[in-house]
Amino acid sequence: MVETVKYLIGSVGASGYGSKSTAEQVTGNCPDLSSITAIITGATSGIGAETARVLAKRGARLVLPARSLKAAEEAKARIVSEFPDSHIIVLALDLSSLNSVRLFVAEFESLNLPLNLLINNAGKFAHEHAISEDGIEMTFATNYLGHFLLTKMLVNKMSETAKETGIQGRIVNVSSGIHTWFSGDMIQYLAEITRNNCHYDATRAYALSKLANVLHTKELAHRLKEMEANVTVNCVHPGIVRTRLTREREGLITDLLFFLASKLVKTIPQAAATTCYVATHPRLLNVSGKYFSDCNEAWTSKLGANSSEAARLWSASEIMVSSDYPVKGHP
Repeated sequence: MVETVKYLIGSVGASGYGSKSTAEQVTGNCPDLSSITAIITGATSGIGAETARVLAKRGARLVLPARSLKAAEEAKARIVSEFPDSHIIVLALDLSSLNSVRLFVAEFESLNLPLNLLINNAGKFAHEHAISEDGIEMTFATNYLGHFLLTKMLVNKMSETAKETGIQGRIVNVSSGIHTWFSGDMIQYLAEITRNNCHYDATRAYALSKLANVLHTKELAHRLKEMEANVTVNCVHPGIVRTRLTREREGLITDLLFFLASKLVKTIPQAAATTCYVATHPRLLNVSGKYFSDCNEAWTSKLGANSSEAARLWSASEIMVSSDYPVKGHP
C-alpha cells in the first residue's frame, strides 16, 4: 500500500526521480551525448519513439531498426523536424526473424560505426497463437529471442567501442512488471505453446517473454563481467502506459480496465523516463544486472532473481538461435 501511495503522488526515490518524472527531466543533467551511437528497437511509436526523441535532443546519433521502413522514416522525420541537426539512420529489422537479425547486424557493421548504447525496447503482445518462421512462439520470438541474438551479435562491437573511447557501453532491456505473473517451468511452457495452441494463453506468453528479458539481463551481466568488458546491462519496467501495444486490443473490457486503473497509467514521456535514466545517467556507471522501476532499483520476482534459471534459459536460447536448430523444432 505504501508503494502504491508513493507511485500515485510521484514520490521520488534514492535517484531523485519517481513515477511522475519524464524522460526529458531525467536526462536534463546528463553529459552531452554527441559522442554516443545508440540502437533503439521499437522506436517508431510509443515509449521507443519518445526514448529516441529525447536521446536525439541530447545529441546522440541514432540507429532505428524497424520492420516497417516507412514507419521508421516517419519517426525519423518527426525527430528531425524538432531537432534539425539529428543524425539518424534507418535500417530494416524484423525481430521475429533470426535471419533478419543477422542481416541487420551485417548491415550495421558495414557502416563502421561505434556502438555505445543498445536499447532492446520493441515489444509484441500476440493475442492469437502464432509461430515464427524459425518455429518459435511469436511473442517469445519477438520480445526475447530476437533481442537475445541481436545483443549476442553486437556485444563484441560494444566492448571494442568502450575500449577505444573509454566510454562505458550500456545495454537496456525493456521488460515489464508483468514478468512476476509467470510461474512454472519456462522452457516446458514455451515448448507447449510452440507445439500446440490449445495450451496458449496470450497474457501468460507475454509474461514469459518479459521474464526472459529479466533473466537475460542477469546472465548477460555475469558474462560481461567474466569477459571484463566495459559494458553494463540493466532491465527496466516502464510502468503502465496506454501505447499501441494495448490499443490493439480495444474493447469494453480493455476500456473498463484502463478506466479503473487510470490513476496508475503513465504518460508516454513518464513511461520513457526509466529507460532514459538507465541508459544515460552518470549515477549508473558500473551498475549492472539490476532491475529498475520508476527510475529506481526495484525487486524482480523470485524466479527472475534465480541465477540457475537464467543460465538454463541462456543455454536453451543458444540452441534456439543456432543455425542448425530445426524449423518448428521444440525448445
